[in-house]
Amino acid sequence: MNPTLNESTITRVPLVDLKRQYHSIKEELDSAIQDVLENQAFILGPQVKEFEKLFASYCNTKHAIGVSSGTDALLLALKSLGIGNGDEVITSPFTFFATVGSICNTGATPVFADIDPESYNIRPDLIEKHINKNTKAIIPVHLYGQCADMDPILEIAKKHNIKVIEDAAQAIGAEYKDRKSGSMGDLGCFSFFPSKNLGGFGDGGMITCNNEELAEKIYMLRIHGGRPKNYYSIIGINGRLDTIQASILIKKLRHIDLWNENRRQKASYYTKQMEGLNLTLPKTINFNKHVFHIYVIRLKERDRLAEHLKANNIGCAVHYPIPQHLQKCLEHLGYKEGDMPEAERAAKEILAIPIFPEITKEEQDYIISTINDFL
Repeated sequence: MNPTLNESTITRVPLVDLKRQYHSIKEELDSAIQDVLENQAFILGPQVKEFEKLFASYCNTKHAIGVSSGTDALLLALKSLGIGNGDEVITSPFTFFATVGSICNTGATPVFADIDPESYNIRPDLIEKHINKNTKAIIPVHLYGQCADMDPILEIAKKHNIKVIEDAAQAIGAEYKDRKSGSMGDLGCFSFFPSKNLGGFGDGGMITCNNEELAEKIYMLRIHGGRPKNYYSIIGINGRLDTIQASILIKKLRHIDLWNENRRQKASYYTKQMEGLNLTLPKTINFNKHVFHIYVIRLKERDRLAEHLKANNIGCAVHYPIPQHLQKCLEHLGYKEGDMPEAERAAKEILAIPIFPEITKEEQDYIISTINDFL
């Protein structure tokens, strides 16, 4: 390690820096926003349809429906399948709460299967034992930018005639055996939260699918369930993607492959430089193309390292400190500590360190040196 790095001119390395990306394509984005302001078509303007078409093409799906957030993408996907009271949906306990909250908000019950400790994604071999007559869907989560092991999940779903919804909120552009995230299940759900690899200037989401009937139903559900206007055959929500967000995302979609490749290169540099240190580094499963929405290291002294990084002005975060089966609002499900050992262990040991396409080698070296000093 270079002993002078801690004395460098670096004063702060954020976990993510959105300003750098904005300034790299500022003219494109400002122009896109200005076009919307000039035309004043803020709700379902032409840019929404254009972005949906581009996104479907990018994901290799027939349909893409723009919605108001990644959370609403999950909720609408579930509602489009008719999932509700009395139904069960199997998912990972190691995910952002939106995955589980969306299931609960349909009236269905989340059922958890533990994770693989290397990918942090749901273990397919633990899914089938949870299937019963009430099971209507599986939601595998492509966590941190890496796809879950989809082939066995799809085989299980086909065997039991249940649906698969991909939670691809963190995995735009990720691939599994040369198939794009969001193209493998019955439905795919994406988030355009600002810090995502493809992030808007506010909330936004997308649902992908290859089924015409499902697509039409989601189009209706996102505008209260009405078609034509003021005539409602089903009950939906106000879940549309804003035109301004679509206009921004059209421009950003052009750059996503380059940004994802930059993330992979930054991740590779971290991994190469930190090999041999007394911590666990991310592993890309050999059939996957990882997009590193988050770069997570793992060690038992996680909390002390987090304090050390913050004391040296380095951003870090825990994704996620409490597995979902242990959340207070889900106590009624009857899960207890020890039920999901791998998810519980990971929650106590994982730590995300800064990664974004524009992070510099000097900043990475400073982070690596600071981690090495702690160890």
